[in-house]
Amino acid sequence: MPHLLHIDASIQGERSVSRKLTARAAAVWRAAHPAGTVTHRDLGAHPLPHLVPATVHSGAVPAADRTPEQAAAWALSEEIVGEVKAADTVLLGLPLYNFGAPSGVKTWVDHLIAPGLSVDGETMAPLLGGREMVVLASRGGGYGAGTPREGWDHAEPWLPHGLSLTGLEPRFITAELTLAGSNPAMAELVPQAEESLAAAEAAIDDLWKSPVAV
Repeated sequence: MPHLLHIDASIQGERSVSRKLTARAAAVWRAAHPAGTVTHRDLGAHPLPHLVPATVHSGAVPAADRTPEQAAAWALSEEIVGEVKAADTVLLGLPLYNFGAPSGVKTWVDHLIAPGLSVDGETMAPLLGGREMVVLASRGGGYGAGTPREGWDHAEPWLPHGLSLTGLEPRFITAELTLAGSNPAMAELVPQAEESLAAAEAAIDDLWKSPVAV
């Protein structure tokens, strides 16, 4: 039975563009997979605990010798990796905060990179490859070629590198200039923002065109 892992990371609630995009994509996926199941993880509403000196090497400590903090951290990594392993498709909303990924996404990646779970502990071979991963990115400004802030988006270039040890290979669909409608200084960019959002929505609608028989 096909399974979707739907992950949101925005802290903007109903104002979030990335949440609207992931919700649209999840609906398209459900329509194409009528018998499929979905797991939803909300990194914005329920952030994961950061790894700290007491927990960062929990997996290297024998289970019987782990402190309660280490045991809890490793159990969480097992849960995070298990959700990805159970999924045929991973759907991630990726808003841009202060030119980078939300801290919730970085922490998710930190828990996901776990030798023995997502990466072979001896060979370092990736263990999560072969899954589809779609990232719905949103950016309040414009960061394309020739713009004043070209290259300032450090979230989209980082994520494939951050996930590379696991074998996950994200595909990006991006809507930008999302603040044009609410920022008077960007008013002249509203048509471009609407065009970008429409293109992202069209790309989402084309992801899974036909129902998949099971």
